[in-house]
Amino acid sequence: MSDKPAPKDPLQGVTLEALLNELVAHYGWPQLGRLVKIRCFNSDPSIKSSLTFLRRTPWARAEVEALYIQLKTPKPARPPRAQARQGDAPRVLFARKPDAS
Repeated sequence: MSDKPAPKDPLQGVTLEALLNELVAHYGWPQLGRLVKIRCFNSDPSIKSSLTFLRRTPWARAEVEALYIQLKTPKPARPPRAQARQGDAPRVLFARKPDAS
């Protein structure tokens, strides 16, 4: 047997209501409605109506759970940007076209 612990399931011990409350607190109803296109997030949204819909609709619940997992998964740290050294020429992003005279 392996001594490594199994990867922790982010949904373990989290109720659907707690998950939805956290998503609403983080994104707000308008943004949540854009991320998961279901009517109960866009038209007169409430926790109660959303819970009823999500409990009866497996595909919508799967999308909401996936969004929650994405929110809870730590993002890898970005490597620091290279610092310009003294004497380096500045980077040119766009070159001008020569004037036609």
